Amino acid sequence: MVWLVLILAGLFEIGWAVGLKYTEGFTRLWPSVGTVAAMVVSFGLLAHALKSLPIGTAYAIWTGIGAVGTACVGILVFGESASAPRLACIGLIAGGIVGLKLVTH
Repeated sequence: MVWLVLILAGLFEIGWAVGLKYTEGFTRLWPSVGTVAAMVVSFGLLAHALKSLPIGTAYAIWTGIGAVGTACVGILVFGESASAPRLACIGLIAGGIVGLKLVTH
């Protein structure tokens, strides 16, 4: 169950990272409100997961989910580069996330 909480925290991290793009420097009210709400939920879920998981593992997985997810949104939604080296680097991050999950009890 705690792993699901951590995954949800990472998904909300993607939400607030992407939301930052729409806030235009926190000058737009509703995108700013949504972004801050996603931040609060993401941090709250991460804090909950840290009650049971090692901090190094949980934080690395949380940031990894956010990094990979945000990079994928950038490619799919914002037309950012999907070059082979970039995709390989994203794959390495994803592999690290899986590896940390596999070696953590």
